[in-house]
Amino acid sequence: MNPLAKQLIEKIQNKEAVIGVVGLGYVGLPLAVEKAKAGYKVIGFDVQEKKVNMVNEGHNYIGDVVDDELIKLVEGERLKATTDFSFVKDVDAVAIAVPTPLDKFKQPDVSYVVSSTKDIAKYLHKGMLVVLESTTYPGTTEEIVKPILEESGLKCGEDFFLAFSPERVDPGNKLYKTKNTPKVVGGCGEDSTKVAAMLYRNVLEGEIFEVSCPAVAEMEKILENTFRHINIGLANEMAILCKKMGIDIWEVIEAAKTKPYGFMAFYPGPGLGGHCIPLDPFYLTYKAREYDYHTRLIETAGEINDFMPEFVVDNAMKLLNKEKKAMNGAKVLLLGVAYKKDIDDMRESPALKVIEHLEKNGANVMYNDPYVPSFKHKGKEYASINWEQGIKEADIVIITTAHSSYDYQRIVNESAVLYDTRNATKEVENNREKIYKL
Repeated sequence: MNPLAKQLIEKIQNKEAVIGVVGLGYVGLPLAVEKAKAGYKVIGFDVQEKKVNMVNEGHNYIGDVVDDELIKLVEGERLKATTDFSFVKDVDAVAIAVPTPLDKFKQPDVSYVVSSTKDIAKYLHKGMLVVLESTTYPGTTEEIVKPILEESGLKCGEDFFLAFSPERVDPGNKLYKTKNTPKVVGGCGEDSTKVAAMLYRNVLEGEIFEVSCPAVAEMEKILENTFRHINIGLANEMAILCKKMGIDIWEVIEAAKTKPYGFMAFYPGPGLGGHCIPLDPFYLTYKAREYDYHTRLIETAGEINDFMPEFVVDNAMKLLNKEKKAMNGAKVLLLGVAYKKDIDDMRESPALKVIEHLEKNGANVMYNDPYVPSFKHKGKEYASINWEQGIKEADIVIITTAHSSYDYQRIVNESAVLYDTRNATKEVENNREKIYKL
């Protein structure tokens, strides 16, 4: 093993290594907290001064971080944040956890990864580990990050170590957090893999699974989310067909779940949300073009999932028609705008597309979300209203996010027309004709 790798592993084992994290969002801040809790001195970086100040003041803004733990780590000088990239010169290892969005053509935007890597390269030093955690297409670590870092004059595998270890974050998950979720690590060479794996083994409780190279780790992350993307697309297509045939899709899925093998339940909904599932598969469709291959299944699933907000609004219009009311001028109350239950994350929330389609058809849209008091979308500002009052005013109520705090029995009882896109009312006594499901 490379002597520099041995030295770094020894510093990691002795908790003498200083760790850096670039990007203090949903991935970066929980990761920084876990590393600090494990006994390392951690320096977090973010371009947003507001986030940096909040961390340094011990003020938490991420749901999966425990407030008291953050305060103790900051007060104990185990964790601090900065907007100055020169902090890299003082760290032994740094993780990159920055956004990798899609542009309007659904092509990956790796500009945040590129700019962060260039800034790291300015302060890169011998014996240092760099780990990319941002989800991206296979080849990014070796084809983009590695050459930029080597512009420093240092050589990967000899002077510094580089690996890819995809983030696995599920906001709001009560069982699996950063600490206990298994981690995949693939380095540029065996030494890079071993060094990165050693760091994660000293920080996390979940299994650390080593793969042969960064491309395998990058591809497995895409496979994880493409698996969900396609199966949700199948569930949504089944929901569309079941609606036409007058069959309850939710009952169909419950019946299928009784099979003890060969079936995994996925559920339909008003569309896909979150930073991963709606986006990640398209990193692969982009890369596949380089190899003259068209990822038909992924793109077809994407078309189905993208259609669901429009499908929801079309059904809502039909429900209003039954009541001899038009969508144009109707008062519509949406319950929930976060992309999943019991969190405040609105990234790629399908509720936003539902609102767009409703307003295009002339609806007066109101919303309630206990986790999202207000938001701005395409230049327009929205504010959460009292749902009890909103139900009294609404011509139709649409459940777009099934938050646990809602009183579904009361919602069922008091709604003029209720359209449940999440099967949130499944446990509620429901014999009324004006309750409809996806």
